[in-house]
Amino acid sequence: MTSARSLAFLTLREIDRRDSYTDVVIDRTLTKHPLPVVDRRLFTELVYGVIRRQRTLDCLIEVLGDRPIEKQPPDLRRILQLGLCQLRYLDQIPASAAVNTSVDLAKAHGLKGLSKVVNGMLRRYERGQAQGIEFLALTTDPIQNLGQKYSFPDWIIETFQQQWGLEETEALCQYFNQPPTLDLRVNPLKVSRDHVIQAFAEINLTATAIAGLPQGLRLQEKTGSIPQLPGFKEGWWTVQDASAQWVGQILDPQAGEVIFDVCAAPGGKTTHLAELMGDQGQIYAGDRTASRLQKLATTQQRLGLTAIKTWCGDLTKSDLPPISQVDRALLDVPCSGLGTLHRNPDLRWRQTPESIQKTLIPLQGQLLTAIAPVVKSGGSLVYSTCTLNPAENQGQIEQFLSTHPDWQPESFPWIDSQQQRQTITTGMLTILPHHHHQDGFFIAKLKKA
Repeated sequence: MTSARSLAFLTLREIDRRDSYTDVVIDRTLTKHPLPVVDRRLFTELVYGVIRRQRTLDCLIEVLGDRPIEKQPPDLRRILQLGLCQLRYLDQIPASAAVNTSVDLAKAHGLKGLSKVVNGMLRRYERGQAQGIEFLALTTDPIQNLGQKYSFPDWIIETFQQQWGLEETEALCQYFNQPPTLDLRVNPLKVSRDHVIQAFAEINLTATAIAGLPQGLRLQEKTGSIPQLPGFKEGWWTVQDASAQWVGQILDPQAGEVIFDVCAAPGGKTTHLAELMGDQGQIYAGDRTASRLQKLATTQQRLGLTAIKTWCGDLTKSDLPPISQVDRALLDVPCSGLGTLHRNPDLRWRQTPESIQKTLIPLQGQLLTAIAPVVKSGGSLVYSTCTLNPAENQGQIEQFLSTHPDWQPESFPWIDSQQQRQTITTGMLTILPHHHHQDGFFIAKLKKA
């Protein structure tokens, strides 16, 4: 059997060579190479850890070695990152094991001549660590310091800092570098929340209710394979973060209404709307790509929902499903994902200010403008993102309201993680991960006069 560390190296190599998403390659690797539970956890921790921390690890490699990081052989860089990740962040790994297995990786993957380099650099770091030496070279630039320390591009640090200051930004970065919890949404059409809690207790997993969300449960422990958990195949629940559950809760669809979920795939929010309506009414679930709607169809079938009709089209090109007007619309737009950096660590390296400005922001604005005439008078629209970028959030809503006088913010109730009840009178809510222990989200509710 291939070791967890060797598989982690091969997975990182595949991510580099194919420019693939981390979660996709991890799933593919574990399908081909099933690992025992302990090894599986180490494997995923190493891959996500290296992707998440790679700026910090690269800074260390440059300090410990004598060549700029861009001149290091790619495979050597990944092996050094794996070794340093274990030494710096994984307390349960003995230092000797982290060093020796990294040397073995170099020998096993065509870098035998550089195995002494791996040994020397990691041993130097290990000795310095024992003596309390910090190898990261801090500068006079606080933005750059946080970027190097917590492994984020400077522009993301700056985006957060401009909104909340350096202290809050540091706390947010710390949160984003922790493994995410697993949130579930119970399907009340099939089972009660208490029944699901009991089913998990019988396999020694603790599920706790999430404040303000009648269907929400949180699992803190490692769970193993999701489809093997009790109730998954029966459609008792589906995986959905608490913040995403708030989107449907705030839209508040009613039984018998007609709803348009404009950017529905992969369907977590769509199926939630159907559950909230008691599966009574009509939900049109749209996406520009038919293949993306297939996962929605699979989930819909597993949950036993019938009120959803999928629709493939492009709203920005005046495509519309076979409806004239809807009671409510959900516009969960494509966004930069800066509120989910703990779940999707590679997004911090994939997104750029240029791609957001040139691609995402115009698309979001076009979708907002295109959906406005579809909602009937007195109807509601919820606009949501999983980002913490104000240009994609408040900026879009303020621009929309300035050009659409027949729309206004609509108040809605919200309960935070401390169970404090609030009424969001501005119609706009930002959920901060390090305060609310949920994904970072922006949710706006608007009403048509």
